[in-house]
Amino acid sequence: MPVASDIADIGSDAPPDAAALPVNEVFYSLQGEGTLAGTPSVFVRISGCNLRCWFCDSYHTSWEPTGAWLSIDEIVDEVASFEAAEHVVLTGGEPMMYEESVGLLDELAEQGYHTTVETNGTIYRDAQIDLASISPKLTSSTPTAERDPKGEGEWAERHEQRRIDVDALADLVDAYESQLKFVVTGVDDMPEIEDVVEQVRAAAETTVSNDEVLLMPEGMTREALDARRNAVAELAMEYGYRYTPRLHVDLWNDAPGT
Repeated sequence: MPVASDIADIGSDAPPDAAALPVNEVFYSLQGEGTLAGTPSVFVRISGCNLRCWFCDSYHTSWEPTGAWLSIDEIVDEVASFEAAEHVVLTGGEPMMYEESVGLLDELAEQGYHTTVETNGTIYRDAQIDLASISPKLTSSTPTAERDPKGEGEWAERHEQRRIDVDALADLVDAYESQLKFVVTGVDDMPEIEDVVEQVRAAAETTVSNDEVLLMPEGMTREALDARRNAVAELAMEYGYRYTPRLHVDLWNDAPGT
C-alpha cells in the first residue's frame, strides 16, 4: 500500500523565508499513468491550479486548495526518506505555476533522481525535467454550470480561455522528452484531440510521434473506469495512439495518497 508523509507536521501555514512551495501531499506509490506506469515513485503534489477541470482527481489542489508550505530542502528531505525511490513525480494542481518548482527540480536532479512533471501544458519553465507528462485539457473538461462540482459555473469562461496554449505546448515538447496525455470522456473528444496534436506538430520543431500521444479514460473510481476503459482502448487502436491505464485506480480505487 502507498505510504504518505504527514505534511501538517512538516510544513507551515505561511511561506518560510527560504524558497518554498505549497504542498498538498508527499507519498510513495506506483506511477499509475503514462509510459512509466508501474514505476515506484515519490509523488510531490503541489497545491494550486490555473484551471478547474470538472473531473479533477485532486480536488484539494484546485477547487479547494489545501496543504502546507514546505521549503525546497524540506521537500527534498521528505523525498529522500523513501529510500527505495529513484523516480520523483512533481504533480498538482499545476506545479509549473510556481518559479520555485524550477529550484526543486534542479535540486532533485542534483541528487540523482529521475523527475517527471505532470502539467496541463499552459506554462513553460526552463528546468531539469526528465519527462514532461503534458495533459492538454479538452472542451469536455470545462466546468459548465451542469458539471461544476460546486454548482456555480463561474470558472467556465476562465478555464475555457486558458486550457490550451499551443506555444507553451510546443516549447515543452521541444525542451523535454515528453508525452501528450489526453483524458478521454468519449468518442466525441477525438476530433479535438486530433486538432490539438496537429497544432502542436505544426508549432514544434520536435517530431511528435503517435506513440507519444496517450489516451487515458476519465474516471476517479474503478466503476467509472470500467464504464470507459474498453471504449478508449478501442479508440487508441483506431487512431494509432497509445492507451494508458490508470493503474493506481485499478489497484487502490479512489484511496487518498495513491
